[in-house]
Amino acid sequence: MNNLNDEYYMKLALTLARKGKRYVSPNPMVGAIIVKDGRIISHGYHRRFGGHHAEINAIKNAIEDIAGSTLYVTLEPCCHKGKTPPCIDSIIEHKIARVVIGTIDSNPLVSCQGINCMRDSGIEIKTGVLENDCRMLNEKFFHYMETGLPFVTVKYAQSLDGRIATATSESQWISSEASLKFAHMLRAEHDAILVGRGTVVKDDPELTVRLVRGRNPLRVIVDSELKISTKAKVLQNTSEAPTLIATIKKPDDARFKRIASTGAEIITVKADKDRHVDLKILFKMLAGRKISSILVEGGAQIITSVLKNNLANRLVTVIAPKIIGRGIEAVGDLNIKKLAAAKKISIQKVSRRGDDIIIDSRLF
Repeated sequence: MNNLNDEYYMKLALTLARKGKRYVSPNPMVGAIIVKDGRIISHGYHRRFGGHHAEINAIKNAIEDIAGSTLYVTLEPCCHKGKTPPCIDSIIEHKIARVVIGTIDSNPLVSCQGINCMRDSGIEIKTGVLENDCRMLNEKFFHYMETGLPFVTVKYAQSLDGRIATATSESQWISSEASLKFAHMLRAEHDAILVGRGTVVKDDPELTVRLVRGRNPLRVIVDSELKISTKAKVLQNTSEAPTLIATIKKPDDARFKRIASTGAEIITVKADKDRHVDLKILFKMLAGRKISSILVEGGAQIITSVLKNNLANRLVTVIAPKIIGRGIEAVGDLNIKKLAAAKKISIQKVSRRGDDIIIDSRLF
């Protein structure tokens, strides 16, 4: 079979994989197509975390015997038992003749081991078909697996002149309703959403997914002094949307018990030189809890700290067609004195939501 056919079927598998967005993390999105005698006889995708993987769903959905067929899958099939049995066992059992793989899995429990096992069983293997597309689809997963740290997206809405609030701290709503829906979609695509206590005090957000279908992320509130009000919305309905408070205070502090009574979890994090929660340490702690991605929504102090410490991987900027003048800047002092030291970004996509312009970029 020629490369063009392989790429055609892999594109279909990628389209299927995207259906798992907002439901499968921290697992990757994966799509699978089964082709026999030039016909697609089945397909499947990973629907939700803890459910069957794409390959198994494709095998179960087959409308005829799949022996001798070709399986197209966006990510190397797993060879270890997790929440589900190894996918390669079923592939071998059903006598699939050829497996075309988009990209190798970076998970050390899988990486090339699944490929080797299938080859040892006589299955023809081809890898690297639309590899860049397959890796980009799961950039959060690959970053987490390859660095041991969460993939961090910084998102904020600003006026055309770079303000996220007026001089009196009014910020609701700078962006359009369409952009708010987009923001909720971003929340559902991340394992955790992080803001500082200042944002909780000023806006009292729920930090849940309400405008789109998807899971609620873990709500992480950075509150160095543990001064959050127990009446804050982020401390309500913690059974449906769990909340974690990161502080520099010790567990014997009287405020621990007061806040813990709401159902929120509190963790003590080492302070940085400014006596604030050290975000580098916090992100490592969250990675240890299998949080593979974090959406940082503010405020300005948190956004600035994340950028200053080179913790951000992605920057999503919503620009509203408004001019505020004097107000609160989206990004504060990064201690950059020369243009040569400016943060470099690569713009991946520019789109429009309502009247707003959205710039989606990566930092390097």
